[in-house]
Amino acid sequence: MLGYMGPDGTFTQQAALEWSQGKEELKEYPTIAAAIKAVDNEEIERCIVPIENSLNGSVTMTLDTLAFDSDVFIVGEHILKIKQNLLVKKGVKKEDIKTIVSHPQAIGQCSKMLVNDFAETEIKAVASTALAAKMAAQSDGSVAAITSDAAARLYDMEILREGCNDDINNYTRFAVIEKKQCLTVTEHDKTSIVFSIEHVPGSLYSAIGLLGDERINMLKIESRPMKKKLGTYIFFIDIEGNIDDARIYFALDKVRQNSLFFKFLGSYHYE
Repeated sequence: MLGYMGPDGTFTQQAALEWSQGKEELKEYPTIAAAIKAVDNEEIERCIVPIENSLNGSVTMTLDTLAFDSDVFIVGEHILKIKQNLLVKKGVKKEDIKTIVSHPQAIGQCSKMLVNDFAETEIKAVASTALAAKMAAQSDGSVAAITSDAAARLYDMEILREGCNDDINNYTRFAVIEKKQCLTVTEHDKTSIVFSIEHVPGSLYSAIGLLGDERINMLKIESRPMKKKLGTYIFFIDIEGNIDDARIYFALDKVRQNSLFFKFLGSYHYE
């Protein structure tokens, strides 16, 4: 069974349908954290959650849940092209809109339209783009939603602005999460880790240098607050390669030995 963040009409549901190709039963959860927790508690075999958007960056709920609140692994990923749309009830015009609702990521992806055309309109963040569509559909017409064309069909809404994201090259990377790591080495793998280090000059440089010494290609690095003390951070790093490779394994072991906190998040094929 494959969990995803609902309700019906979310981009995560679309990613779940594409990734599973109809071969798995889907189960809806109200939040990203709830879907990951269901895997951690072994209620379901796996879930798929958004982890990064090409326009608006990482999905912090996913990163924080993986780092602090679960004991699970990333076993795969799926890339979905995102087209955001501004939906209204049929017959509603731009001047009738008093509030625009959507998920924070979608709001960020459509910032240019919101600043240029809806500067005086209330912008409200909600749990998902599909929930936003439902709220707009149940409103008196004064609420519009930024969401998918699938949601437009689901709630019988009208698309007032099609493809309203800031850039047409809008992609979201989804992570497939499982309780156990089953390593399968391919020619196109990445490994994800998260760690923290002493807050002293040169410590991050030294940690990254351990990877550089082995000529390991770093694909991404990002910091997040440690949530224990202001000014302390954890670092998420994606590197090219699989931990089943001895060179990768021993380089990461050196990083672990020089870390205050270290967590292996998975090795998996990437698109």
